[in-house]
Amino acid sequence: MQITLKAVSRFYQVGEQTVHALDNVDLEINAGDYISIMGPSGSGKSSLLNIVGLLDRPNSGNYFFEDKNVTSLSEKQQAEVRQQKVGFVFQSFHLIPRLTAYQNIELPMLLSGIHPGERKQRVQAALANTDLEDRANHRPEQLSGGQRQRVAIARSTIMQPQILLADEPTGNLDRKSGNDVIELLERLNNNGITLIIVTHDPNLGKRARRKIRMEDGKVFTDSLNSVKT
Repeated sequence: MQITLKAVSRFYQVGEQTVHALDNVDLEINAGDYISIMGPSGSGKSSLLNIVGLLDRPNSGNYFFEDKNVTSLSEKQQAEVRQQKVGFVFQSFHLIPRLTAYQNIELPMLLSGIHPGERKQRVQAALANTDLEDRANHRPEQLSGGQRQRVAIARSTIMQPQILLADEPTGNLDRKSGNDVIELLERLNNNGITLIIVTHDPNLGKRARRKIRMEDGKVFTDSLNSVKT
């Protein structure tokens, strides 16, 4: 799996002013990469993540996913690629309150029409991998912040995506819970998932093998971290 962005720009019209969220960005992401994206608020971090995750479209430029130009795909076609290839983890978890942990994790497979037997097998494995087996029947309100984020990670990877995009995944967590979540994400990366994390936390940024810094909608630096902490 390789991702290539060529001269990608995304801008918004705010009154008479044009705001460039992304400005002529060139970027290559290889299979198995572990990347942190950092930079000040408004630098384009989340906009870049949204483009890569096919949640938004660029105003200009081209986006190649596995050598296929996905820029011109229809909304339905982009949704299919997103569903099959991409997982998302957000700061605010986005779990459905009335569903249990088990049901939240199962939901993407239910919507995709996967056979009940396979759904059960995958969910049980996901619960074991995220140390949530004893929380399977708990609703989000009965879980700690760290447990909710682990449910969200299990749900985001249940369709076996090739790339996992995490936007401030530890932002609402205490340090211990945050470390547990990052270690889980890193285990997934070690098992082959491409991991891209947007963060303001410099310590978290240093853990990634590759660090991208955004400024004013541009890739300001793109470097390898020499030491993983």
